[in-house]
Amino acid sequence: MLCRLKNKILNWFCSFFDQKLFFMKCCKKTKRNFNQGKIPDELISHNALKVLQRLHDSGYEAYLVGGCIRDILLQIRPKDFDIATNAHPEQVRKLFRNSRIIGRRFKLIHIIFGREIIEVATFRACHRKQNHQNHMVQDSNSGRILRDNVYGTIQDDAARRDFTINALYYRHVGDQQKILDFSSGIKDLQRKKLRLLGDPEVRYREDPVRMLRAIRFAAKLNFNLAKTTAAPIRQLIFLLNDVPAARLFDEVLKLFLNGHGLQSWHLLQTYELFACLFPDAALIMTQKKPAKLLFQETLRNTDERVHNELPVTPAFLYAALLWHCVLQTAKRLQDSENISARIAMQKSFDEVIKKQCRIITIPKRFTIATCEIWDLQHALVRRHPEKITNIAAHPRFRAAYDLLIMREKSGESLNNAGKWWMEYQKKNPVKRRSFTRRNSSENSFKKQRQP
Repeated sequence: MLCRLKNKILNWFCSFFDQKLFFMKCCKKTKRNFNQGKIPDELISHNALKVLQRLHDSGYEAYLVGGCIRDILLQIRPKDFDIATNAHPEQVRKLFRNSRIIGRRFKLIHIIFGREIIEVATFRACHRKQNHQNHMVQDSNSGRILRDNVYGTIQDDAARRDFTINALYYRHVGDQQKILDFSSGIKDLQRKKLRLLGDPEVRYREDPVRMLRAIRFAAKLNFNLAKTTAAPIRQLIFLLNDVPAARLFDEVLKLFLNGHGLQSWHLLQTYELFACLFPDAALIMTQKKPAKLLFQETLRNTDERVHNELPVTPAFLYAALLWHCVLQTAKRLQDSENISARIAMQKSFDEVIKKQCRIITIPKRFTIATCEIWDLQHALVRRHPEKITNIAAHPRFRAAYDLLIMREKSGESLNNAGKWWMEYQKKNPVKRRSFTRRNSSENSFKKQRQP
C-alpha cells in the first residue's frame, strides 16, 4: 500500500512537470506566432473553445478577453478563461443549459463544466453617454457605479476595461485567429507597465477597488504602475470606505493568498492603502517591530505554500495579522476591568474581530477558526502534560503551531515552546507519552500573565 502511494505521488509530480514543460513549449510557439496574433489551441481551455464555437454558430460575436490573453502572452498559465460577446445574458442562457445569470451590478453568465466555470459577459458601453433615468444605470454620489448593464460594441467594451493589458481580445473562428488590441496593451506588456484606461481619477471613482487591483497586478506580474495611474491613489484612498465590506474581503484574499502576498503588502504600504484596510494592525506595526516581522514572515510562508500548491486559509492570515491587536486589547481590558489575563484574552478575540469586520466582512467560518487558533496559543505555550494529547488532536493544531513558530521567529519569547512541539510531533504515539512526562517541567506549564 505504501509503495502504491509512493507511485501515485511520483506520477502526480511527473504529470505536473510534463504539463508545465508542455505549456512552456506551447508558449514558445506563441512567441513565434506573436506577430501574426495566433495562440495555439493547446493553451486555451477546451471548454472555452466549445463556448466560443457555439456562440459563433448561433450568429454571435465572441472573443476570449482579458487576463487569459495577458497571461498566455506573458507565458503564465491562465487560471480562468473569460469570454466577451454581443449576445445578451438572456440569449447566452438559452444556448447553455449548464449556465446561470449572476450579479446585479454587472450581469454575467457562468457556464459550468464540472469544476471549471467559463464567465461570459456582454459588450458594455460607456453608461455616462446613456440616459441616467434608465433603470439599468445607477451611480453613487461619489461617482461609484452601482449598476451598469448598458450594452454596446466591442470597441465600447474595450474602452470600459480597467487596464490596457486587460483590454486584449482574441478572435477564434476557424482559420481567422487574431489578437485585437484597442489600447496599446501589447506594448505595455512588453514594457512591463500597468496603465489605467481613461482618466485615472474618474476610473477610480467609478470603482475604488481598481486601486487594489492595480496593486495586485503590479505585484503578481512584477510590473510598474504608470505615473498617471499611480498619481491619484493617495488622494482617493477615502473612496474605499464606500466599498461593501464583503467585497473587500474577496480583494484581500486575492492580494495575500495568490502567491505574491509579500510584494502586495509592500506596495499597499507604499501607496498608504494598507492602513485603510487594517488601521489597527498598521498602527501597531509602526510601533512594534515584532508585529511587522510576524506578518512579513507569515506572508513569506504563505507565498511559498501557494507556489508549492499547498493549502492556505484566510483564518491563519487574519490570526497572524491581528495577533498583536489581540495582545494589546487584552492588556487594556485586563488593566481597565481588573480581570485575569486569560479572561482578558478571551474577551479581546471578540472585540478585535468585530472592529475589523466593520471594514472588511470576515465570514463566520473563518472568524471561528481564527479565534480557535488564538485560543490555542495559550495552551501551546503552557504545555500542561494532561492536555498535550487533546491539544495535538485539535483540528486547528497545525495552524496554531505554525503561528507559534512565526511568533518565535518574529522575536517573541515563548519558553522554547516551538522547539518543544516540533520534537513532540516527530515522536510516535508511544514515545510521545514518555517525551511529555520527561520534558514537561513545572516551569513549562505555570500560569503566565501573557499567553
